[in-house]
Amino acid sequence: MKVVSVIGSSKATQDEYEVAYYVGRELARRNIAVVCGGRTGVMEAVCKGAKEEGGLTIGIMPSYEGEEANPYVDLKINTGMGWNRNPIVVASGDMVIAIGGHWGTLSEIAYALILGRYVVGYRTHDIGGIEKVKDPDEIIRKVEEFYG
Repeated sequence: MKVVSVIGSSKATQDEYEVAYYVGRELARRNIAVVCGGRTGVMEAVCKGAKEEGGLTIGIMPSYEGEEANPYVDLKINTGMGWNRNPIVVASGDMVIAIGGHWGTLSEIAYALILGRYVVGYRTHDIGGIEKVKDPDEIIRKVEEFYG
């Protein structure tokens, strides 16, 4: 099964939320599962979009209980690791899409690059190794090119 990690802020802007929602829908339409941190913001939006298209959503949760999962997470992986779960989020996908984000997203990008994952970034941190895109359609084109 194809799986894409989607990372971004739990406090997404309206634009980031809309982009993540769109990405979730488009990934599900291509039968690609979504893995994320399972919480609010970008994580909720991508899961919501994927669920509306019948896709599979996986949340790598910070707690042992997973009570903080957004309502669109199908499969909760409860880690009890807090932010230390971030490398698991990016290691669980074939590639990574970063949408906006703050320090947690920055750490996930770093782990993704350490692990050699392909990272596509939309309005995220400006560091080397990220394939920057300007719109959500370009994100999906990059995913399609990745899977060839």
